[in-house]
Amino acid sequence: MSDLTGHTQTAAAPLAPEPEARFGDYVLLLKPRVMSLVVFTALVGLLVAPVPVDPFIGFTSILFIALGGGASGALNMWYDADIDAVMRRTRGRPVPAGRVAPEEALGVGLGLSALSVVMLGLAANWVAAGLLAFTIFFYAVVYTMWLKRRTPQNIVIGGAAGAFPPMIGWAAATGSVSLEAVLMFALIFMWTPPHFWALALFMKSDYHEAKVPMLTVTHGRRETRRQVLIYTLLLVPVSIGLGLTPIGGPVYLAAAIVLNLLFLSGAWAIWRRDEDAAGRDDYAVERRVFRLSLVYLFLHFAALLAEAALRLGGGA
Repeated sequence: MSDLTGHTQTAAAPLAPEPEARFGDYVLLLKPRVMSLVVFTALVGLLVAPVPVDPFIGFTSILFIALGGGASGALNMWYDADIDAVMRRTRGRPVPAGRVAPEEALGVGLGLSALSVVMLGLAANWVAAGLLAFTIFFYAVVYTMWLKRRTPQNIVIGGAAGAFPPMIGWAAATGSVSLEAVLMFALIFMWTPPHFWALALFMKSDYHEAKVPMLTVTHGRRETRRQVLIYTLLLVPVSIGLGLTPIGGPVYLAAAIVLNLLFLSGAWAIWRRDEDAAGRDDYAVERRVFRLSLVYLFLHFAALLAEAALRLGGGA
């Protein structure tokens, strides 16, 4: 094809259309699997508190705590889009995959943060709202922006963000924080390092390629195995101690003893592992312990719910 001057024009190749965001992409932006843990532990914190809560206030409190957790996830995806694009486990997320623009993720995160904190304060109390605001700040700024790319202690210190929900639920019910709430916090806080380091051991190259200073990258896999065992040993007295408080009891203690024996056995097996042998069987032990860690935390909080139900039935 020629223009009026006789020069030949080449038709421009059409640009590939940008992938369109769907509703499900915005849901994924809120990290629904992480949010499910937030909702469950916050709900347990609210229900085991020694103060009855109006069902509507309880529902709205959990809803806004969940939205606050989702806001943290959106802010994390906005900031970490560059490393998420490198890691196999995260490259399909909405922002690195190009389905949601970074500025959209930031807007969703900031908007939901403000909405969740204000509405929790109005629905429940401002102690719970303040704890939720601090949790969002801690996860988005302290962990995501500061610790994650700078220190192998990122998971240890950053784990506090995931440990706050039961404390927030307790505060929503009582307007205060007590020993029971602190021990529920401590249970998740001490559980987080062995849980994530078990994952890091079999996600062999992701953190290295993304240049995230996970313990496996900075101190080696042998030291990571040792730290899994150390933190599991430190977790046991926290788990048992929670059972000795007014929200514990024989059901919880029985569950805690069995779960701790299983988790300790798994951590011991990880510590004893030879790296070559682990590689040959595709890190089967590490994968098993990671899955066990999920069951471990869920059943601890389920046992707290069972104790609360038994107390309620006994008082009826």
